[in-house]
Amino acid sequence: MAGFDLHTHTVFSDGTTTPEDNVRDALAVGLEGLGITDHDTAAPYERALAAADGTPLELVLGVEFSAERGGRSVHVLGYWIDPGYAPLAEELERLRDERTHRARRIVGRFHDLGIEVAYERVVALADGAPIGRPHIAAAVVETGAAADLREVFDRYLADGGPAYVEKHAVHPVRAVELLVASCGVAVLAHPGLDGPRDGTGGIEHELIEAMAAIGLAGIEADHPDHTDEQRRRYRDLAAALRLEVTGGSDYHGAGKDNRLGSATTPREIVERLRAWQHA
Repeated sequence: MAGFDLHTHTVFSDGTTTPEDNVRDALAVGLEGLGITDHDTAAPYERALAAADGTPLELVLGVEFSAERGGRSVHVLGYWIDPGYAPLAEELERLRDERTHRARRIVGRFHDLGIEVAYERVVALADGAPIGRPHIAAAVVETGAAADLREVFDRYLADGGPAYVEKHAVHPVRAVELLVASCGVAVLAHPGLDGPRDGTGGIEHELIEAMAAIGLAGIEADHPDHTDEQRRRYRDLAAALRLEVTGGSDYHGAGKDNRLGSATTPREIVERLRAWQHA
């Protein structure tokens, strides 16, 4: 399997696999490169680098930055960032703290709905990682109130759902600005997943144009959960804005059905992305 899977998660955010697991599995399926892109943290970098040392696998270290506009999540992948860049590091820390406060409020919403999920169990499932909605969803499944994580999101936790709680997050344009200022390369993650649930929506083009004007380098058009029409739409938009088109599996281990390597980015595009650092 040629190419780079530029979007994977580990136990350092809401994945169920370790950085070592991801490196091992990437080698097993024959990937050329692997993106480690946990939510709002650079914590897995050291372990991922150690696991890949001496192997042919090339790592692309990054983060999935949680932004929001109008109560709607917009995620931006940042590659090759400097995690020590103070303005970015401070914002990522604030986002991680906000996840804890938000988790408590979401658990309270479930209690209001008659679902007695325990906050302590959510913390245990996160196991030291920044708490995300998948951790809460897993705790809900354990109560028997839903059959699986997808049902929890569809019924309760999706944007606007009865247990959804808005988070205080930066505007997506500001997210791009911070990532670029940290010497990183910003790519819009799965834009087709952040719109209406009927599958025809997604992030409006005007917002993507504003992000491109401040330094966005690419759009993750090739995502396992995008429809063929969405892939075409975002490829066309990327071409119009002279942005790169990337692919990533959004792998979470057992937390999602997406397989490692199910969407990839060719090496030549990775190299063009890298060149954005010096543009």
